[in-house]
Amino acid sequence: MSGAKVTVAGISIILVVGVVVALIAGATHRGGSGAGGNGDDELSTSSKAVAAICRPTDFKKACVESLGGAANNATATPKDLIEAAINSTIQHVMLAIEKSLTMSQNTTSAPQKMSLEDCKDLLDFAVDELQASFSTVGDSDLHTVKDREAELMNWLSAVISYQQTCLDGIQEPELKTDMTNNLLDASEMTSNALAIISAISNILGAFNINFNNLTSHFNPTSTVSRRLMEAPEDDNSSYPQWLSAADRKLLATRGGGQLRPNAVVAKDGSGQYKTIAAALAAYPKNHRGRYVIYVKAGIYDEYITVTKEQVNVFMYGDGPRKTIVTGRKSFRDGVSTFKTASFSAIGNGFIAKSMGFQNTAGPEGHQAVALRVQSDMAAFYNCRMDGYQDTLYTQAHRQFYRNCVISGTVDFIFGDAAAVIQNSLIIVRKPADGQKNAVTAQGRADKRETTGIVIQNCRIVPEQKLFKERFKFPTYLGRPWKQYSRTIIMESTIGDLIQPAGWMEWNGNFALDTLYYAEFANRGPGASTHRRVRWKGYKVLTNRHEAQQFTPGPFLQGNLWLRYTGAPYFLGFKP
Repeated sequence: MSGAKVTVAGISIILVVGVVVALIAGATHRGGSGAGGNGDDELSTSSKAVAAICRPTDFKKACVESLGGAANNATATPKDLIEAAINSTIQHVMLAIEKSLTMSQNTTSAPQKMSLEDCKDLLDFAVDELQASFSTVGDSDLHTVKDREAELMNWLSAVISYQQTCLDGIQEPELKTDMTNNLLDASEMTSNALAIISAISNILGAFNINFNNLTSHFNPTSTVSRRLMEAPEDDNSSYPQWLSAADRKLLATRGGGQLRPNAVVAKDGSGQYKTIAAALAAYPKNHRGRYVIYVKAGIYDEYITVTKEQVNVFMYGDGPRKTIVTGRKSFRDGVSTFKTASFSAIGNGFIAKSMGFQNTAGPEGHQAVALRVQSDMAAFYNCRMDGYQDTLYTQAHRQFYRNCVISGTVDFIFGDAAAVIQNSLIIVRKPADGQKNAVTAQGRADKRETTGIVIQNCRIVPEQKLFKERFKFPTYLGRPWKQYSRTIIMESTIGDLIQPAGWMEWNGNFALDTLYYAEFANRGPGASTHRRVRWKGYKVLTNRHEAQQFTPGPFLQGNLWLRYTGAPYFLGFKP
C-alpha cells in the first residue's frame, strides 16, 4: 500500500502537548499547499506533538492551523490532536455544503441546479463518513485506533471519492471551477486526515505510549501488535474487540443459505410485492440482522436504490438471466453519471446473488451505469452486469465480486472503491464506430487512498458480436481516470483482443508517472508483457509478496467479513 509514513530518528519526543503553542498567526490557508515549500520549518513554533502529527501531511500549514485549539490546551493528548484534525475536516465539508446551497439558489439553470443538488447529497455522505471516523477516534485509545486503521482509511478514502464524484458531475466550466475552489479546503483537510491516519502504525510502533502518565519515549525495539487484516481465516474464536455490536450482528448471519426471505417479489403477483422498490420500502425501521428479499424471475424495469438506512440487505433471484433489474438512463439524456444507475447499493453490508443488472441505453448513450455500489462490505455472487460505457460503478468502500459476468465497452469497470473481482467473466462488447474499449478506469485521486480495482483469476474475452472485428476496435486493460489510478490484473486469462501495449493514456501524459498499474501471473494470448507501455507507474510483478497485498485478505480485510456473505472466495492467491 502507498502512504506517507512518519520517520522517527533515535531521539526522544514527547507526544503530549506540554507547552503553549504559538501557532502561525494570520497565515493565509491558500498559500499552504504541500508542494509550495512550506515544510517543517513552518512548524518550528509548534509543539513537537503537532509537528509529529502534521509531518506526513501534504498541506502542513493547513494541518497546523486545524490543530490550533487543541494544541493550545496544555493537557491535550495525541488523540485530541487527531480528533481535532478530523473535526476540522468535518467543518470544512459542511461549509462547502452551505456554499453549494447558496450557489444553487443563485442559478436558474436546471442542469446546474441538478449537479449542485448531487454535490449536496454526496457531501452529506462525506460528513457521515467523517463523523464515523471522529467517533471511532474519540471512543478509542490510540492502540485501538491503530487496530482500526484500515477501517478509518476506508472511510476517509470514501470521502475523497464523494468529493471527486461531485466535481465530475458538473459539466459547465465556470461552475466546475467555482465548486472546485469551494471544495479546495475540504479536499486538503481530507487528504491531511488520511495522511495522519496512515501514519498511526508507524507512530505507535516507534513510541511506547504509557496512558497512565501520558508520556512516551522512543523504543526502537517495541513490537507493533498484529494487524487485524493479518488474522488467519480460521480464527473464529471471537470478533475483533473494536467491532461494534451492530457490526457483529451484521456479520453474525451468513448471506444466504437457509435464510427465510423477509419479502418475496414477483411480477405475477405470487409474492408479497410486485416491485423491488415496494419490498425495500417495507424494510423495518431499526431492523436487526439480515433483511432478505427474494426476487422471482422477471424483468424489473424500475430504478432501485438501497438507501444508507437499509443496511444488511441480502437480495437474491432465480438466476442472472432470469431475475433482471433494467434501466436506460444515460448521460446523453442530461443525467449525471452516478444518477444513471439502474440499481444503486448504498446501505452497508449489501449482498446480491443470482441477479442481473443492466442498462440498455446502448453505446450511443455514452455513460450509462447498470450497477452502482457504494455499500461497504458488499458482495455480489453469480450476478451479471451488462451495459456499454460505465457498466459497473465501484464508487466507494470495500467490494467483492465472485462468479459474475461483467460486460461493456468504454471504462466499463470504473470508480474509486477497493474492489476485487474474482473468478469472473469479463466480456468486451462491440462499441460505437470510432470508439476504443477500456476495461477499467480507476479513480484514485490521493496517493494514500486504500482503493483500486483488482481483477483476479478472471477471463477477459470479446463478445461473439465483436469477435470477428476485435482488432478493428482497439481494446485496453484500462486507462487512468484520476492522478493515482490503481489497477491490478492478476492470475487471469487475457484474450488476444487486448492491444500489445496493454494500457492506454487518458489525456497525454496525465498520471502516467503517478498511477499504479500492475500485472502478475497472467496467461493467454493477450498476457504477454514484452510490448507493454513503458510508463513509470506500470509494473510487471514477479514478487509474490508485492502481489499478495492486492488479494482479498489484506486488500479488503476480507478475513473479517467475506465468510459471512455466503459467497465462495479465496483470500490469497488462487488455490
